[in-house]
Amino acid sequence: MYNILITSAGQRVSLVRAFQKELKNFHQASKVYTVDLNPMLSPACQISDGSRSVKKVTDENYIQELLKICQNLQISLIIPTIDTELLVLAENRDLFLANNIIPVVSDKYFVSICRDKRQMNKFFQKYYVDIPKSVDKNTPTFPLFIKPYDGSLSKDIFLINNKSDLTDYHLSNPKFMFMEYIDHTIHDEYTVDTYYDKNGVLKCAVPRKRMVVRAGEINKGVTHKNEIVSYIQDKIPFIEGARGCLTMQFFFNRDSKRIIGIEINPRFGGGYPLSYLAGANYPKFIIQEYIQNNDISFFSDWEENLLMLRYDDEILVRNYEG
Repeated sequence: MYNILITSAGQRVSLVRAFQKELKNFHQASKVYTVDLNPMLSPACQISDGSRSVKKVTDENYIQELLKICQNLQISLIIPTIDTELLVLAENRDLFLANNIIPVVSDKYFVSICRDKRQMNKFFQKYYVDIPKSVDKNTPTFPLFIKPYDGSLSKDIFLINNKSDLTDYHLSNPKFMFMEYIDHTIHDEYTVDTYYDKNGVLKCAVPRKRMVVRAGEINKGVTHKNEIVSYIQDKIPFIEGARGCLTMQFFFNRDSKRIIGIEINPRFGGGYPLSYLAGANYPKFIIQEYIQNNDISFFSDWEENLLMLRYDDEILVRNYEG
């Protein structure tokens, strides 16, 4: 058996189905399981081959409980999906490996960089990737943009147009970063689904333009084979300790072609299904690498100009007594 576990499954129905399809193509009897805080209320858990409840990732018993679940379900691979579990899994990767379970997660050092936007900026600069210019909060120029160095889901971000918009909350919060505002009227925002093999070598990059975003996640988007692909190939062809799907964020100036690095999330992003449907088959890559022990060739034959329009759907659970 080559069972796969997707953690914090939540609403990631498309991701679960993608892994189910690719795993069945490889080994019909293998299953894709899920865990979540409350599986009964998770659509992805409802459509997986089986689910379990697990404690919060911040619970001191989380890792032992997750390990026990993996052993009971004969799990071969763990696929994490949220930022908060990446560091915990990276720190305990050797424990799972000792039990013949592979967490497809980057090394602790790289995950730590991705969790701190200050360190992320230094990472980009090391690779000569352009970043937003820093603004001195004591002598600011406007407009400027503020965000926390450890933020996610677009929380606590501010566009400041003039001095009167600045408050004590902005100036006194030690987590806030002050930077140039990237004008959305002349820049497009891209998420790039990249795949790095187990040796940290880039094997695929799919830029998808974020046309409409809802709750921090792409709702309408389109794949583009533009300058960002060659930019990543040239600037970041290798990342020590990187593994699997890395979701990169860039701004792209349509006129000057300036490309600005914003952040990297070393996991599957919520909009990855667009890249999958375009042909960038990362679940298959993972199965080939980590189960079949095959090498992955660089892949660029994915479909460009593929538009994704998302909508809400329903998962029905019979006889629910909650």
